[in-house]
Amino acid sequence: MRASSPEGPTGQPRGAGVPPAQRDPRADQDPRADQDPRADQDPRADQDPRTDRADQDPHDEDSRADQDPRTDRADQDPHADRAERDDIRGIPDASIARLPRYLRALQELAEAGVATVSSEELAAASSVNSAKLRRDLSYLGSYGTRGVGYPVDYLVYQIERELGHAHDWPVVIVGVGNLGHALANYRGFATRGLRVACLLDADARRVGEIVGGLPIRHVGELERLVMKHRIAIAVVATPPAAAQEVCDRLAAAGVRSILNFASATVVVADGVELRSVDLSTELQILAFHEQRRQSARVGGPVVPEQGASAETVMPA
Repeated sequence: MRASSPEGPTGQPRGAGVPPAQRDPRADQDPRADQDPRADQDPRADQDPRTDRADQDPHDEDSRADQDPRTDRADQDPHADRAERDDIRGIPDASIARLPRYLRALQELAEAGVATVSSEELAAASSVNSAKLRRDLSYLGSYGTRGVGYPVDYLVYQIERELGHAHDWPVVIVGVGNLGHALANYRGFATRGLRVACLLDADARRVGEIVGGLPIRHVGELERLVMKHRIAIAVVATPPAAAQEVCDRLAAAGVRSILNFASATVVVADGVELRSVDLSTELQILAFHEQRRQSARVGGPVVPEQGASAETVMPA
């Protein structure tokens, strides 16, 4: 019995003579044909729609620019760069505090007919050293002329402009006691770009009283009057216990500059400029220095006189 052969009787491979219609159509196909057609693809292709960047919106890169208004600087306010430079330049608080002293000295020189002043002369009139004065004035863009000095009239103009004297800043005084009464009657505010617009007090018995040409209004009207007069600056001369509440109400009403004379520690929100002047504290500081001078003269601590308390020399 002969062993079977892979070849047919004619010597051809088995199945070679089978008509195409009778053969299995999958016999000649790649065995991977029945697999998932995505098998050879990167499985991340269907997960991340950004895989084919050619199909992306050509404006996608610019979409981020539309979200950040600073990206296209051409569309910005033309004064934005100037404001940014002013913020960067800045003027130290200590220098700002000395500007009114320079201005007062300059105005006295102008009244005396002086046209130019050297930094040494102006520094002496302002009780500061000349190097500090030159640095302070450099923040204003004023450097003077070597051998000539500073033009008095122009320097007055520069400082007044920086301090806002060209404006008409409406001011409210809250608390019309002895100090508030004196402030309301002070006429020097008008020459410095400040105008007292209204007076407020918590004492109903004082409502309607005329002080400095203005009627006293009740503090309950604070928010309405701040809005009506467009108050820019507030002066707080209330008793210490009321100072914090008054400052909170002023800030909530939109006032961003507050001068506090109350003998109390007041806290304000960010964006509100607060200056506190405690007269009793200033007097205690002066008393301290006076005691030191007396101690140096006598060679030892100052002993209070008979019947005097320690507070007589150094107030508590």
